[in-house]
Amino acid sequence: MFTGLIEEIGEVVAIEPIDDSLRLTIAGPLVTSDATHGASIAVSGVCLTVVDLNETADGRGTFAADVMAQSIRMSALGSLTVGGRVNLERALRADTRLGGHIVQGHVDGTAELVSRTPHEAWTVLRFALDRELAPLLVDKGSVTLSGVSLTVSSISDPSEAEQWFEVSLIPETLTATTLGGLPVGGLVNVETDIIARHVARMLGFSAQASSPASPTTEGHQA
Repeated sequence: MFTGLIEEIGEVVAIEPIDDSLRLTIAGPLVTSDATHGASIAVSGVCLTVVDLNETADGRGTFAADVMAQSIRMSALGSLTVGGRVNLERALRADTRLGGHIVQGHVDGTAELVSRTPHEAWTVLRFALDRELAPLLVDKGSVTLSGVSLTVSSISDPSEAEQWFEVSLIPETLTATTLGGLPVGGLVNVETDIIARHVARMLGFSAQASSPASPTTEGHQA
């Protein structure tokens, strides 16, 4: 479990393809300061397991984590390059205040940044969203973008052909996360609210159970 409050921005220092998976090595002095083998660290919103700990030539702590094929397919981790920046957060401690919202680190897909609109004290980011994920977001609800806990500030009407949503970022979020430097056309990892996912799942079963049964053909005996 995570909170969506980013602790530091890490740097990808190595990428090693392994069959259909990847091993990422990431420099993150803070998150590695108390990390152990098997610990969970959210990398731009994707929960990964530490498989190795080391340090760079300049003394920065690093950790390695394997990214399986499904995570590559569902997230933007597969497009990372050496030198790329990622949002990092250690797993939630039981005695820590939950400042963001409950984040699992289980990404539902990606969204593309389509516009940035600066204002005096904040910046509005609009993202295009797959229609299948659109029902899982609500106005003023929580969403996790590349590991950052945010509030949906505006959202498209269900009748619109192209679905989108917006978040409004304060200067602190822009500087403390990778969202500040995200270019138009860039992708973010999206994790919707877990309650919305459970409700959608239950409604799907409810609709199936209430639909009329298919007619059957029975043989007639003379």
